Order: sequence, then C-alpha cells, then structure tokens
Amino acid sequence: MGLLTFSGENLPFSEIKKYADHIKKHGIIQFINTYNRVKNRTYDTLKWGDEVEYQMLALDHQNKTVKLVLKSSEILPTLQKEENENPGKTETAYRVEMGEFMIESSPGQPYGGCMRHFNRVEANMKLRREEIQALLGYNETVLPLCVFPRLGCPDFTSPHLEVNPETNPIMKSLYIPDACLTQMHPRFMNLAGKPMQRKGERVTQNIPIYRDLNTPDPFLETFRQDDGQAAKDSRPNHVYLDNVLFGLGMCCTQVTFQGCNIDEARILYDQLAVLAPIMLALSAATPATKGYLLNTDCRWGIISGSVDDRTEEERGLKPLKENKFQIRKSRYDSIDMYISPEGAMYNDIQIDYEQEHMDMLLKAGIDQQLATHIAHFFIRDPISLFSDKIYVDDENELEHFDNIQSTCWQTIRFKPPPPGSDMGWRVEFRPMEVQLTDFENAAYTVFVVLMTRVILSFNLNMLVPISKMEENMKTALKRDAAHKGKFYFRKNIEKCFDENFNDCGNSDYELMSIDTIINGKDNEFPGLIPLINSYMDHIDVDIDTRCTISQYLRLISKRATGELMTTASWIRSKVRSHPNYKFDSVVSDEIVYDLVQEASKIAVGQAGSAELLGAPISKTSCYLPDKCKKMQEHIDEFSKIMKITKHSGRITGAQC
Repeated sequence: MGLLTFSGENLPFSEIKKYADHIKKHGIIQFINTYNRVKNRTYDTLKWGDEVEYQMLALDHQNKTVKLVLKSSEILPTLQKEENENPGKTETAYRVEMGEFMIESSPGQPYGGCMRHFNRVEANMKLRREEIQALLGYNETVLPLCVFPRLGCPDFTSPHLEVNPETNPIMKSLYIPDACLTQMHPRFMNLAGKPMQRKGERVTQNIPIYRDLNTPDPFLETFRQDDGQAAKDSRPNHVYLDNVLFGLGMCCTQVTFQGCNIDEARILYDQLAVLAPIMLALSAATPATKGYLLNTDCRWGIISGSVDDRTEEERGLKPLKENKFQIRKSRYDSIDMYISPEGAMYNDIQIDYEQEHMDMLLKAGIDQQLATHIAHFFIRDPISLFSDKIYVDDENELEHFDNIQSTCWQTIRFKPPPPGSDMGWRVEFRPMEVQLTDFENAAYTVFVVLMTRVILSFNLNMLVPISKMEENMKTALKRDAAHKGKFYFRKNIEKCFDENFNDCGNSDYELMSIDTIINGKDNEFPGLIPLINSYMDHIDVDIDTRCTISQYLRLISKRATGELMTTASWIRSKVRSHPNYKFDSVVSDEIVYDLVQEASKIAVGQAGSAELLGAPISKTSCYLPDKCKKMQEHIDEFSKIMKITKHSGRITGAQC
C-alpha cells in the first residue's frame, strides 16, 4: 500500500453505486491510455522486492496474557520519516495496513538481477523488524505472526476496548471494535464496512473447528451479545466470524517482480499462478483464531469470506434481477484465467464481462486474452470511493482502474506501470503466509524469485487447466495439505507451442505430492529445487551466495518432504502439548502467552526449534539434498533439453 492522500468525503456504498458505471468505464479508459503509452516499454533487468507484514503484541508476564497493541498510527510516521525526506534512497520502507496492530514493511529499493542480492534479503528483513521493535514499549514485541490466535476474544487489545455493535457502526461486529481498524488512513475505514453495505447484511462465515478428544459434540458457540444474526448464521462444529478484520487482520509475505516487458510479465503471471496453491500449502501458518483451533491451516479461505460482498443473486441463491452476473468467487480468491497468449488453451472456465468494456479494449488494439482479463475485473463494483476522486484525469491517472483492481485480491496480480513513474509491468505473488523468522521469510522469497529465473531461462510451461488449478487451491486450504495433499501438476514442463500457441508437447498432468513437485521423483519428474540447482550450475554464482541459497532451499525441501513441520503444524503441536490444554479446541490466554514467548525467541534467534527450522548448516559446505544428487544425471539431460539462456545479463546477474 503506497503513501496515499485523500481529502474528500468517504462515500457510503449507496452513493458509490450511483457512480459505479462511471468508475468502471473510466477505469477501462485509464488502462487503455496506460497500455498504449507503455506497451513497448522494455527493461534490461528483472527487478523485484518483498513485503512482510507484522503484528504488534504486548506481553503481561504477571498475568500470562498477550494482547494486540493498537499503535501503528503512532509509530508509522516515525518509521516513514526518512523515506519521506529521501524518497527512493532508504534501506527500508513501511506502509499502513488494515489493522491498527499491523505494519507492512519492504526494502527501500528493489533488488535487481545481481545474484549477490540474495545475501541481502534476510538482513534487510531483520533490519525492518528491529526498526519497528525499537519504537515499541516495555514488554511489547513485533512478530511476523500470520494471525493472533485470540483475535476477537474478550479483552484482546491494548488498550482495552469495549465491543458493542451499536457503538461500532463500521463493522457492527460482536467481537472486534472499529477502533482496531487503522486510524492512520481513511481508505481502510472506508473499505471495512463496504462489503457489508453492498451485500446488505453482515459479512459472516463459519470455519470448521478442529475436533479434539474433549471438543463438545456438537460444538456450539455462546454469544456474548447477539442482534439475532449470529444465532441464525452460525453453524454447529464451526467457529463463527463476523467482520472483515478477521481476514484482512492476517499477515503474509508477498513478492513483486518487474518483468523486462509486458510479455514477460504475462508469462510470469500465468506460471506463478500454478505455484500459488503449492506455496500457500507449504507456508501454512494459520491453525487458530478467536481462541479456537481450526480444522484448516491457511488464512486464504478466511480472508476470502471476510470480504465476500456478493449478493444472493450473484451467489446464485436467487434469480438475477438487481445484478447482472452470477459471480463464482469472492473478491479474494485464485485467479480466474491465464493472460499470456499461450495460456489461452488452458482457460476452461467461463469468463463474464460487459460487452461494452470488451469492445473498448479490443478497439484500442489490446489482444483478446488481455482484454478479457481486464474486462472481467470490471464486473465487480467499486467498494471504496472518496468524493474528490470521482472525476480525475484519465490520461495521467490510474485511480479508477486501481479502485477496482486493488479491491480484487487474487493469488497473482498483474500491475501496469503507474503514470509518471519509471516502473515497468509488474506481477505480484500474493499467496504465501508469513513465517516466524527472517530466515524462513527470506527462504520462501528467494525460492519464488529463483523460480521466476528458472521459468524464463528454461522456458518452462507448468500450466494446467485453470479448473484444476482451482481444485489445487481448495486442496491447499485443507489441514496439513503440504504433506497429505495431492496437486495437479504437469508431468512434462518443457514448453512447446506452435505458431498459433497450441501446445505441441506432452500436456498430461497428474496428481502429485508437494514433495514430488519440489524435490522430484526418480526419473518421473525433475523437481523444482533440482531445476534451481541446475540453473545455478550454469551461471556465475559466488560461493557465499550459493551457500546462502542452499540453506534456503534446504528449508523448502525439508518442509516439502515433511521432515520439517509447517508453521501451522508447529503452532498446533505447541497448543496441544501445552500442560494447560484440555483437548477441547480452546486456545487459552496462557497457552498463547507461552506460544508467543517461544515464537518471539525463535524470531530473534534466542532459541531454536528443530521441528520448525531444522539444524543450521555451515556456509563452508553448500547443501544439495541426496535426492538431488541421485537425480543429477537426469537433471543434466533435462537442462540440455531446456536450453538455458546463459548470455543474458539480467539472468546471470553480471550487472552486480
């Protein structure tokens, strides 16, 4: 989220609806103008950067409790001071997030094609965490925690806030007061209540509870106060959630890539979409919320439900009358289609759009595939609008385009260059859950970045039908999907298309374990980590960088095999092994206190957990899994087939 400024009135959805057609039409016009201005823009380097989100916590050692600290608006101005004074020249950057207890961080400048940049990622993450920590008070800590396990429980904030739907008009929640929303920027306050306003009712969802030995059957929640909707909407054996902050109050790690041109960005968009459910399951870190263990491990489904503003007509529960389309998914979900020309043949799901919007895009010279992608976004209504942003300069702004795109939170986001900037066409990889340590977050980030280089250098094609990719997303949301799930993946990932972008290779796919996808299996599938190692064998990488990368790949490899637990499994095991846990699915104050104590020590390197991270290795000895060594002959042959590009400066990192 950028440094935004608004001075107009925050409009309710009843007013936004009056301008919806105007916003959509001019959003399309703004994209067309930007596209025609920068469609031929080309860059020499592949730039990239990460975003890591944090939660701020206060520990009460006497009473053994932990609360969320509501002070992002207090400390963000200090964190942003240097950046405001020296834009583009700082080591770190910070942005406001949905919760007053959250902060988003990123490197101050993007990384480039230099392989040695991989040595800076973890150190920069550590610096950002330390800069936030320096502004916190006694017994307060900042932690890259995906979700606070007692979010929405009685007295879960510092300072204490009363919860009353009647006095909290934005979210009208039974559990989370409006003051938990960031107070620093009106956009979030504006956004928080709009899904409910558009839907016409409170945004609610039910998440299956983890059924333990003493969990009541049926498990039924008791509501502290109820206006009638909770009792009506809640389901037995489920945890009831009732507002946007249960979802958007969660933290993640994201990576954004600048393609060398629009074509490269479109290729990365498609190929990374296939990796999204794999990396979601592998980074799972959300086994509990609202004081209960859940029968899921990932945040994605919860966030999806928390911002689902579809009406009953759009969900197919009533015939269409007031609305134009039935919409299959929430605004927060997996992508709906591939956007590169070669991805067209794998789009096997109907894509809806306004014909007027499609005609505008095609008439402007935008190809059918990209035009469909853009037009499809604009079947959604804007849900955030300020009165001073209704009429803007379509030649020099992307305000209305971003209004729609930025409130459609998909696994991958395709981002045009902002007007007046030197940025290129970018792709944002969004599914990964934040991990407890800088080492882990760096490992996941570096793995995804290296995969972009392998995809482009080996000219890979990992595409499966979009319907199968959606099934993979559903699998990723299941408990322990990283080790028990099976995901549709191509058996042959060598790219082969004819002049009409028809797949002329073996496009068969099958269900694979994440272990097979990541580490490979005999001669059946090469594995992504062996391909990364083969890629690095073909380019100039100094020993120090190679060994840094090898440590990161070791973590990913062991998470995939199951030798190391996911963060979600580790948290669940810590809860269930706590002496005060009653095997009733309840995560008490003291359990969370002890959990945060240990997690905080792990995060700063004061304590280790073999179950979570594994034993550290020496930089004097690079790591290659035995499985990779056994497959080296197969990988070498595969590399010959793939014909890696060795001469490109942006790939080899020659411009260090």
